[in-house]
Amino acid sequence: MFLHDVFPMDLIKIDLKAEDKEDVFEELVDHFCQVENINAREEILEALRARESKMSTGIHKGIAVPHGKTNAVAEVYGVLGISRKGIDYDALDGEPVYLLFMVLAPPTDSEKHLRVLKRMAELLENPQFYTEILSQKGVQGVHQVICKYEEIFLAGD
Repeated sequence: MFLHDVFPMDLIKIDLKAEDKEDVFEELVDHFCQVENINAREEILEALRARESKMSTGIHKGIAVPHGKTNAVAEVYGVLGISRKGIDYDALDGEPVYLLFMVLAPPTDSEKHLRVLKRMAELLENPQFYTEILSQKGVQGVHQVICKYEEIFLAGD
């Protein structure tokens, strides 16, 4: 399971308009439902909120990884959102969030869901990954950065 497959170009949204956590969940979920032609907005939002109620997924400086399990999807999906102005996310460090890697998985596929989250955590350990994604102006450039850093990471294994 490669992140460039989980976060395809059509599921990357640059210049998010949201200013807070609830609005960004809605913006990312609306984008996902539109692109994938899935009519399960409320079910997906509830899965994200349920997970978020346990502990903030704003886990890295400027980065959040909201995720949830829902029957609305049959496989693992990711939506990457980029905010230029920052989002009030109630992150663990109290700082705004600029990159959001939303991950959705079916309840029956915990293993793949955890593998995606683990790979995300590994890539996010590299501060250059964050900086380079934020510097991109277009979706294609963002996707290329994901591919580049994933290749670097895999070469180190």
